Amino acid sequence: MGEVINLKRFKKRMARDQAGKVADANRASFGRTKAERTADAQREKRANELLDQHRINGEDA
Repeated sequence: MGEVINLKRFKKRMARDQAGKVADANRASFGRTKAERTADAQREKRANELLDQHRINGEDA
């Protein structure tokens, strides 16, 4: 016969694990320093400027 499982504990454990995964993802995306955020913004701005330089008369070639 199988092991008896308390469903309330199982559901709570699963919810805790899921919340931990969400927290890890949030830490990765929001837990950056100001220098990292500004560097990313500068890289994105530079990439957009380079892309815009290849436009002819404001339209894609």
